[in-house]
Amino acid sequence: MAGRRLKVGLALGSGAARGWAHIGVIRALEEAGIRPDVVAGCSIGALVGGGYVSDSFDELEDWARKIRTWEVMRLLDVRLGGGLIEGDSLMRSLAKTFGKVDMDDLALPFAAVATDLEAGREVWLREGSLLDAVRASIAVPGLMAPVRHEERWLVDGGLTDPVPVSLCRAMGADVVIAVNLNSDLVGRHVRNLRGAAHHGIDGDGGLPEWIEGVDERWLSGRLGKWLEKRHNGEHPPGMLDVMAGAINIMQDRITRSRMAGDPPELLISPKLAHIGLLEFERAEESIRIGREATERALKNSDLLPESE
Repeated sequence: MAGRRLKVGLALGSGAARGWAHIGVIRALEEAGIRPDVVAGCSIGALVGGGYVSDSFDELEDWARKIRTWEVMRLLDVRLGGGLIEGDSLMRSLAKTFGKVDMDDLALPFAAVATDLEAGREVWLREGSLLDAVRASIAVPGLMAPVRHEERWLVDGGLTDPVPVSLCRAMGADVVIAVNLNSDLVGRHVRNLRGAAHHGIDGDGGLPEWIEGVDERWLSGRLGKWLEKRHNGEHPPGMLDVMAGAINIMQDRITRSRMAGDPPELLISPKLAHIGLLEFERAEESIRIGREATERALKNSDLLPESE
């Protein structure tokens, strides 16, 4: 229809602690006068996107910027169940920031991506509790316990759609701005760990220094050995390092495949390989990188002015 304003969708991808970069992306878009009409998020993208559409964005950014290493350790309630992390402490903390919000009451249409563990299909969560949708979307297999929802076990949406461009289009978006947090991760993880071992330091893109303390403070015996951090060219990486590397490879391959078939009109790819899977205390740095990447992408784009 002539003269119709094009609807803008924002697809926020998965990436664990690197996801604080989404905050910088959104701030840069706001400053450029771009406000999305629909928002879809996967994993950490669902968490940040949920904060944005629920009018809790300022509180979420403040919470992320102030979080410290000891708080991350407290929120990661380690238990042996469906995942290493139960997730209850994290969700209680987020509930204080988000409040009880129903997705039908949000300022903008929003959806979170999760994965049906049994059927292997992506699930679009568009109704019900916002926090429940976020919790299902962030349930990284092996790391965080799955969520029971409508007689299905749901896990991280990154298994099926790490950057939900197609979901944005299904929600009516004509122009999609997509944020891929994992574009530079494959290969970097193991190379950085190898280089770090050679120099006797912690490797960027691997696990934060404090994870070593998990063995002493929380765990012992066999599980402690699985979490062992020290490695070099001759010894294999620890369990969480293997998990992080595998997740990076999986999400990169799925993202490339899906975006080849349905490319966004604007792709923002912050360089975040040096930030580890669980380094949530590095929000300040991640937010800055997300903002800078967005400013560069907008500067080089001639699509967005036409969509305003």
